[in-house]
Amino acid sequence: MARLDRLATARELVQLGAVLGREFAYELLQAVAPVDEITLQQGLAQLVEAELVYQRGLPPRSRYLFKHALIQDTAYQSLLKSTRQQYHQRIAQVLAVQFPEIAETQPELVAHHYTEAGLNEPALGYWQQAGQRALERSAHAEAISHLTRGLMLLKSLAITPERRQSELDFLTTLGPALVAIRGQAAPEVAQTYARAHALCQQMEETPQLFSVLYGLCWFYFMRAEFQTAQELSEQLLAIGQRTHDPALLLPAHRALGMTLLWRGELVAA
Repeated sequence: MARLDRLATARELVQLGAVLGREFAYELLQAVAPVDEITLQQGLAQLVEAELVYQRGLPPRSRYLFKHALIQDTAYQSLLKSTRQQYHQRIAQVLAVQFPEIAETQPELVAHHYTEAGLNEPALGYWQQAGQRALERSAHAEAISHLTRGLMLLKSLAITPERRQSELDFLTTLGPALVAIRGQAAPEVAQTYARAHALCQQMEETPQLFSVLYGLCWFYFMRAEFQTAQELSEQLLAIGQRTHDPALLLPAHRALGMTLLWRGELVAA
């Protein structure tokens, strides 16, 4: 801490860098720092000379890495909570507006800064995007982490139709990730889809009802609770027949056929 206190102008830069993360880019720090370019470069040179950070490359393409995680933690904790939140908010807004490629490819980064800023509503959309992107890459553990963060934030919001829809979006993305990591018959899978089903019942027609019932159906099928699985698969078939959508009819017939097979009803299967 004493080393930071002796840095004068560079102290604010190292604190801002600590909010950005263990490693940060010159361009991003320049976009959020309230100093001119000369002051910025002089301050960063002080940090490098003091061996608090390592530098790779030359401005404006340079990157900086804290020499040790404890240095970053000390700089971060030296900030007042209100100041930290202001920095996080500024960084999130700059990422979203000035660095759209980062916001698109690393939405969890924007979500993190909005969350730490105490701005839960804008954070939610980015946690949802992060979870969906991770799921599409089969990074299921990451997807679970991102989506769980979003679901925790939702608890702080008032119950509205929009909040219910947002929770349903999170849950229907979380379900497949849980299945991939924990297995189709895991209790967490049942809890996720049961909550999603309860939300569907509170809402008017929602296209997500089919995927929710499908997830529940296979949970009960894998636990050999075939009566419940059959009831759910019959609901799936009813939705497919009502919509005349082959993309729904195919999995509905499959679910019902498999359930009937394991119940010994071979002709119907």
